[in-house]
Amino acid sequence: MKLAVVGGGSTYTPELVDGFARLRDVLPLGELVLIDPAADRLELVGGLARRILARQGHPAAVTTTGDLDGGVAGADAVLLQLRVGGQAAREQDETWPLECGCVGQETTGAGGLAKALRTVPVVLDIAERVRRASPRAWIIDFTNPVGIVTRALLQAGHRAVGLCNVAIGFQRRFAGLLGVAPGEVHLEHLGLNHLTWETGVRIGGPEGEDVLPELLTRHGDALAGALRLPRRILDRLGAVPSYYLRYFYAHDEVVEESRSKPPRAAEVAAMERRLLEMYGDPALDEKPELLASRGGAYYSEAAVELAAALLGAGGSPYQVVNTYNDGTLPFLPDDTVIEVQAAVGPGGARPLPVPGPDPLYAGLIAQVAAYERLALEAAVRGGRDRVFRALLAHPLVGQYGYAEALTDRLVAHNTEHLTWA
Repeated sequence: MKLAVVGGGSTYTPELVDGFARLRDVLPLGELVLIDPAADRLELVGGLARRILARQGHPAAVTTTGDLDGGVAGADAVLLQLRVGGQAAREQDETWPLECGCVGQETTGAGGLAKALRTVPVVLDIAERVRRASPRAWIIDFTNPVGIVTRALLQAGHRAVGLCNVAIGFQRRFAGLLGVAPGEVHLEHLGLNHLTWETGVRIGGPEGEDVLPELLTRHGDALAGALRLPRRILDRLGAVPSYYLRYFYAHDEVVEESRSKPPRAAEVAAMERRLLEMYGDPALDEKPELLASRGGAYYSEAAVELAAALLGAGGSPYQVVNTYNDGTLPFLPDDTVIEVQAAVGPGGARPLPVPGPDPLYAGLIAQVAAYERLALEAAVRGGRDRVFRALLAHPLVGQYGYAEALTDRLVAHNTEHLTWA
């Protein structure tokens, strides 16, 4: 099988390659093509990728190229991991919203909208080129904001599934706390990308025993500490929210924290420079420990499992993915992209039935889903008024004064990426 990675020069890529090497029995990979316009980064990452595979005796060939059309030709699956504008754009997304008293974050709120506006047109262009070169290829989107980008791809008729590492991170954490194999843990994972709750944790599959109450009783302090939320909040929810919910549940606290320290993008940029130096060492033939601090834990395993299932090579039959709602959450339109457990196979992803969510979750999901619809409209059609409408709809903004000021700043900081600005 041939798999192409668009954004293959990312410092994330060795994590992905390590997963291919370790899970060779899950996904029989014959060729891996790393595609990136940044030739200098690509050379470093590609060299390390070859050494990682060689060390573990994996026979796959690694090709590096800046030619998108040639790189995706004949691919069975194409993984998208882009960052339009790089860490410099991310740093802006994390700072200018703070000037208006709003959370500055790269995937949610005003910063997340800016990223969507930069990213969606680029991804849609790439996807059209993939369709011409390899019309049966699956597109696996790891590019944030995953929910909005995946919806853009699906609306344009592409064979696409969105992927995030939040769920597999919880699965691995819960398995460790419970002393069971990760594959034994089935999550009742509910919501939208970066707006999810674990409302059940079942052992052995969808019909297994729900051990979430036990987890909260025995390990609530550790879970709350990892999420940076008070233990009493988890007890009142009776669920485990993703760490992105802290931006909603403790908005003002996060804003004050963010104003008192350097943006995360600056830390990541420095980390990336160090990682690229390490990747250039010809003696390095495994992913360095520093990469774990970069983020994206376990995403390689999630990507391998998803690709294997979509390509009929095996993989877990149930996986948390981003795909069309199709009636799963009846209070949302069918074409909303939700993040839930799904049965995944060569025909795509089919969401599993979920219990009706508590209004505490449903209300916030519905509001953010409405924002995402407006955000995608702004990304595809452009215009300041559409940007304003999306910002006004977002629960982390929600006031016209904020929305007007944020619109001005968003456009000013992203003019080079917005053809209509």
